[in-house]
Amino acid sequence: MKRRDLLKAIALTAAFGGCPGAARPQNRQKIPGIGVLWHAANAVEEVIPRTAFLQGLQDHGYLDGHHIALEERFPAEQPERFRAYADELASLSVDIVVAAGRPSALALHAATKTIPLVFIAVYDPIEDGLVDNLARPTGNATGLSLPDLIGKRLELFKETFPNLSRVALLLNSDAMDAAQRLRYIEGVQLEARALGLAINPIEVNGAADLERAFSTIDQGSATGIASAADAMFYNERRRVGALAISRGLPMITSNALYVTDGGALLAYGASTPAMFRRSGSYIDRLLKGGKPSDLPVEQPTIFTLSINLATAKMLNVKIPQTILLRADSIIE
Repeated sequence: MKRRDLLKAIALTAAFGGCPGAARPQNRQKIPGIGVLWHAANAVEEVIPRTAFLQGLQDHGYLDGHHIALEERFPAEQPERFRAYADELASLSVDIVVAAGRPSALALHAATKTIPLVFIAVYDPIEDGLVDNLARPTGNATGLSLPDLIGKRLELFKETFPNLSRVALLLNSDAMDAAQRLRYIEGVQLEARALGLAINPIEVNGAADLERAFSTIDQGSATGIASAADAMFYNERRRVGALAISRGLPMITSNALYVTDGGALLAYGASTPAMFRRSGSYIDRLLKGGKPSDLPVEQPTIFTLSINLATAKMLNVKIPQTILLRADSIIE
């Protein structure tokens, strides 16, 4: 994100609700409370999804401190903080809790089975036990699911680089237990085998482990990097993109912001800011008396391909014209 765009987003955040922790009206009990569990360390790091989220509330007439009272927590990608902040939000007896990503959703779901929970950008809410079905969830949770689409990303990667034979797959160990990682890896390997690709799983133990993890990746000309769709990698997208470039390797990711803001070469996926804005509709319907079971889990229907030609130049690689013509966004 360019500096002027970042400043604009911060200004919009202030306009739509100010900074978390700002003074609240004395009649807190007269307006609905909404607890939000993010994943990064502060509102600035969350500025893109948070601005979209506040805009989604504004779309339905809700302004923080006037029509609703937001209680926001920022766990800084620390597993123990997700749990502690989720328990804290549940103890405040807010009317709705909102989860930004899978770790937040799991923590809030463990903390309360009664407060309505709206999750955003969770990749497999059924496997995670958040809902039992997408059409009519029977518990206290619903929201917006974001499929991982790793198979499609590998297909695009192979089309872009026909000589590609190995892909280092980044996995955030803090976000998956051992059984989940194994299932995910086996699924990716199955899809990769049909493309003639060998998958090398690279486990990353949180943001502090990124440099070590990247140092283990082979720098051969037939090697590329892909990442599992994960909030930590998104939050560290600038470091992730820079580390891939420093190894001289192309990288494909799940979110266009890795390309436009982080310097990754390729991205294919849905718009997460659009999902955060869309969550305002869920909150509005719940505040008006709806139940989570009345609100089907939504999945995106529009997916975009983004390419960073500046990164391609630094890596000295050429993007085929057939791929360029399919791109929805090209960074020069």
